[in-house]
Amino acid sequence: MSRQELLSPEGLRVDGRRANELRRISCRASVLNSADGSSYYEQGNTKVLVAVYGPREPRSKSLAHHDQATINVEFNVAPFSTSERRKRSKGDKRLLEVASFVKQTFEGAIQTTVYPRSQIDIYIHLLQHDGGTLETCINAATLALVDAGISMVDYVCACTAGFIDETPVLDLNFVEESSIETPDLTVAVLPRSGNIALLQM
Repeated sequence: MSRQELLSPEGLRVDGRRANELRRISCRASVLNSADGSSYYEQGNTKVLVAVYGPREPRSKSLAHHDQATINVEFNVAPFSTSERRKRSKGDKRLLEVASFVKQTFEGAIQTTVYPRSQIDIYIHLLQHDGGTLETCINAATLALVDAGISMVDYVCACTAGFIDETPVLDLNFVEESSIETPDLTVAVLPRSGNIALLQM
């Protein structure tokens, strides 16, 4: 798909949004009774379910830190989430990469020293994929952590940005992300301090 198709002469994108316009956001907390905290989060057609368990005793004593909590993140993609129907293994590189970025983001946001010798588990399930997966996972995880009552220095807010035909755009969808001509960047920030929790290209 060419750049001209991604951005019309009127400045509209393929889904009708302006360059600086976010997709519609819809979210709910406490959607799972069995979890300590949970959230369902939609950003456009990207839909994510997050469950948080903990702080609780670590599964293995070797994982425990005497002065802080250990954060564990698992990211899974539903086989029906994309048009390509395939089951992904737990060792899938892309799944591990997203989990690693989410963990890295929250290691600086969660007050882990409040929960020594414990573990906080964040389970993320991508139900439908339409771009902006990492930003949606981070925003959904923030809501689930708040719902679980986990002590944090600040909320984490994330968004993607990119360039289409030298025009900066926010919150890229799948078509925009898939274009090799569209460079993109995901930024997660702590709003009160303005500190950047994650910067991923």
